[in-house]
Amino acid sequence: MVKGQKKDMAVTAKSNRPRKPARPVDLSLYLVTDRRLAGNRPLTEVVSKAVAGGVTVVQLREKDCSSREYLELAMELKKILPPGVPLLINDRLDVALAAGADGIHLGQSDLPAKIARKYLGPRAIIGLSVENLEQLEEAKNLPVDYLAISPVFSTPTKTDTGPAWGLEGLARARKLTALPLVAIGGLNEQNAAEVIRAGADGLAVVSAICAAADPEQAARRLRALIDEARRVK
Repeated sequence: MVKGQKKDMAVTAKSNRPRKPARPVDLSLYLVTDRRLAGNRPLTEVVSKAVAGGVTVVQLREKDCSSREYLELAMELKKILPPGVPLLINDRLDVALAAGADGIHLGQSDLPAKIARKYLGPRAIIGLSVENLEQLEEAKNLPVDYLAISPVFSTPTKTDTGPAWGLEGLARARKLTALPLVAIGGLNEQNAAEVIRAGADGLAVVSAICAAADPEQAARRLRALIDEARRVK
């Protein structure tokens, strides 16, 4: 093998390695917000209680509001979240930058991850939703910190996705990438443990907490199921 070929192989191998996050992120219980499910309760109240119950990451995802309102919501959440619980913004790079959020979560039709990394910098947390094995493979070379397997089960809160991965698909995804995996889609107390055992590093939930009568207790129960599933995995 010639010297140039060895160099090319080394570069390729390096590019296939998952990016090492600039700071550790606990993805165990990942809350995706939805004010419509929260009823008349302020979003800050729901999020605050959820964090008290064990939520480790909060993603602000509010599609039906103006840019100004989106920014105001982000600023409000940033004020109440304790150190160690990052705030991620869904889709909107401008809002993430203006609010000083910890990072962004991107879908397949959103701006490229490389652009988000360019503007947010090396310490930002960037997540990417993947809906099939082809997208999972492509993500290996992107500057992202985690992948969201979407959806694991069909869900009414997100209908613009491909077919559900199922537990077998999740387990296969786990074998094909070293990036942390967050499962999302149709997750609740009944299936939380089996999703963790199938290979997810964390669970992203929407209605299981946002629509709960007591978000703190709902989060606490989910967190207990996650922790227990890890112990017996």
